[in-house]
Amino acid sequence: MFSVLLFIIYLAFISLGLPDSLLGSAWPSMYQGLDVPLSYAGIISMIISGGTIISSLQSDRLTRKLGTGKVTMISVAMTAAALFGFSVSHSFPMLCLWAIPYGLGAGSVDASINNYVAIHYSSRHMNWLHCMWGVGAAAGPYAMAYALNHSTWQSGYRTIAVLQIGLTVILFLSLPLWKGRKVSQNEENANGRPLSFTEVLKIRGAKELMITFFCYCALEQTTGLWAASYLVLQKGIDEKTAAGYASLFYIGITAGRAFSGFISNRLGDKRMVRLGQGIAFLGICAVIFPFVPQAGALLGLILIGIGCAPIYPALLHATPVHFGEERSQAVMGMQMASAYIGTCFMPPIFGMLAAGFGIRLYPLYLAVILVLMLVMNEVAETKTKE
Repeated sequence: MFSVLLFIIYLAFISLGLPDSLLGSAWPSMYQGLDVPLSYAGIISMIISGGTIISSLQSDRLTRKLGTGKVTMISVAMTAAALFGFSVSHSFPMLCLWAIPYGLGAGSVDASINNYVAIHYSSRHMNWLHCMWGVGAAAGPYAMAYALNHSTWQSGYRTIAVLQIGLTVILFLSLPLWKGRKVSQNEENANGRPLSFTEVLKIRGAKELMITFFCYCALEQTTGLWAASYLVLQKGIDEKTAAGYASLFYIGITAGRAFSGFISNRLGDKRMVRLGQGIAFLGICAVIFPFVPQAGALLGLILIGIGCAPIYPALLHATPVHFGEERSQAVMGMQMASAYIGTCFMPPIFGMLAAGFGIRLYPLYLAVILVLMLVMNEVAETKTKE
């Protein structure tokens, strides 16, 4: 039962990663047919992010009422419906409409499963869980590329929708397995009152960890989004080569999480976070290094990815330890919402800064975010001990 459920949880996180990279890979083929500007991808992305933030904030209430298994099944079903909606859409307003359940389906399942794994499984499985997300995120563009070569972008979305529908059926059949596990105090006290946002903010260390999550996702998303532009404009690498080199960052994250699973139980969450931050800092220094500009930048992107790899899973896995199982789901939802806010706003802010002051600010911007993350996490560690 244990191994079957864990396998299903891994499948759920692969499915969570699959849709995340579809819009970016399909948009160059989408926007001309929809007769909208290239920049309108940002509107769809913002709607999806907004829905994800809202559903993350409701994860405590939903998990108390329905349990992790049902929340996961319903969320995946919503995502499947939204992806199918994308596959039959031929106008930009319809895409915006379907982007709402697209985002709402992602937030609750992300927060709920992360809290469930943090309580029931070791740090090793949290790292491998997020490695599975990387597998899904990497597979999505390949599925879309195949669809574009043989059909249309709608076909790509339809293919992923069918996979999500299949997973929904598997999750429905697996509901007894979720009930068979020892429930967390959060689900055990299903009739208890969910914590309000204000109550969560009053918990010692919660605000600092929310900022830590904000900074982590800001660092990850900004690094990935602007890496190719930095390589082209600052390091003089041609566009096609830079696009391929930029993927080294995501390869670093995925490989790093796979490896972290083997050492995380021995080192513990706190050391894994600090180790990741140290490696990421070395990566940023390598990006800046002027004497071997191209090689240094490429090595730097790999190191930033490897450094980022253990931070997010370790922070998530430590949440029940910091705040207790009873409050962990509420705090987890707020942390995930903060993370999505960082994802949503910090990369565009850098874009505005780069437009005014130049792309050379890229490593400095990343360094400021990393230092703030490090400071806030250390403050949170101190406060949650007291």
